[in-house]
Amino acid sequence: MKKYFVIGDPIDHSLSPKLHNYWLKENNIQAIYDKKKINKDEIKNIIKDVKDEKIHGLNVTVPFKNLVLPFLDQLTPKAIMTQSVNTIFKEADEVIGDNTDIGGFDLSLKYFSEDLKNKKIFILGAGGVTSSIILALKNSGVSKIFLSNRTKEKAENLKKIHKDLEIIEWGRITDFDIIINTTSLGLKEEDEIKLDLSKLNSNKLFYDVIYNPDKTKFLEKAEKLGNRILNGKMMFIYQAQLSFKIWHDVLPEVNDKVIKILN
Repeated sequence: MKKYFVIGDPIDHSLSPKLHNYWLKENNIQAIYDKKKINKDEIKNIIKDVKDEKIHGLNVTVPFKNLVLPFLDQLTPKAIMTQSVNTIFKEADEVIGDNTDIGGFDLSLKYFSEDLKNKKIFILGAGGVTSSIILALKNSGVSKIFLSNRTKEKAENLKKIHKDLEIIEWGRITDFDIIINTTSLGLKEEDEIKLDLSKLNSNKLFYDVIYNPDKTKFLEKAEKLGNRILNGKMMFIYQAQLSFKIWHDVLPEVNDKVIKILN
């Protein structure tokens, strides 16, 4: 039986096995999907397992989306553009890294009928998924992207790829239409992003790529101040759908039942 994994650290929060195993059963595919906590010293061996066909595909989450790059034989154009990989598969004799986060984010906004044209976007974080979101935002015609990260150097590295980014000091606020948290702050109950939101006009959109928990402190605080909120559940579902298509050549259905099983 073919084996698929999502790798990351932390990994307990991941609902990928629940979603993929549901789709595998629905489509009568003889395979199993599980999650695996690893450290960076184990990346080389787990990718060798893909090469040796002990593992038939990997999803990659925090903090390894960039760290896997040197161990892959080839990158797809989207993975090259973002320097970020969330889906790994073998083709011929090569282990290939792909990126379905761009499509996942874009489809999640379409699902909620969000029009980004000429909007000002403020991104918190400069990790592995951030470059994918920046690319999707640019394709959607936003007018300006601001970026703030706890480690300024990482933000500056992203600016080398996306030269029109404007870097904001961590903890400071700027005017925006949509703010997106791409950090892992919120996975733990005690996590809090300290931003003074009290002087902002309400009815802005707060988007958190975290989907478990359903509502982070970041979103709770924004909602209390009269803003609209979205979590990363639909992005998660759509990036998984695109990964599933890469591995199995089947595009699984995204419907109410799929959304409900992840509640």
